[in-house]
Amino acid sequence: MAPPPAEPAPPRSLADHVCLATIAEGPTHGWAIVKLLRPDGDLGRIWSLSRGLTYRSIERLVDDGAVDRHDGERRAMLTATPAGDAEAHRWLADPVEHVRDLRTEFLLKVRLHERSGLDPMPLVERQRELLGPALDALGAGPPDDAVGLWRQESALAAQRFLDRIGQHVVSRS
Repeated sequence: MAPPPAEPAPPRSLADHVCLATIAEGPTHGWAIVKLLRPDGDLGRIWSLSRGLTYRSIERLVDDGAVDRHDGERRAMLTATPAGDAEAHRWLADPVEHVRDLRTEFLLKVRLHERSGLDPMPLVERQRELLGPALDALGAGPPDDAVGLWRQESALAAQRFLDRIGQHVVSRS
């Protein structure tokens, strides 16, 4: 009798993706990632993560084979496996699905592009294409109530942000 098929791995959390993308930048160690994700860190000013949750994500990535851990003299070094590197690059290239995710996930992706020396403009363009119809629909017509007004203003702000981030990226190149 054949063993039951393995259950698919649960989807990666935002914490897992951010840790993986950071490790894919080059060999690093857990404490360096913790410092990046502290509220005053380079990534933490966008979205912060506690030390415990950072190490939990790293452990998951090691257990899943996306990251290799190499024992060093003072601390363990982390490197992305080829599969982990490919996964990190796929995640970085994918636009976010919802307007609400521009503030966290999209901004993190843009910053991670910048940190890695990657051009974020293709991501910005795909993001505009994906969210354009939703933003147009949310921003059109008079709001019916406070929720409608919030959605309309959020859509207008998101459109302005995507336009400005595109200009910012072009001016930096």
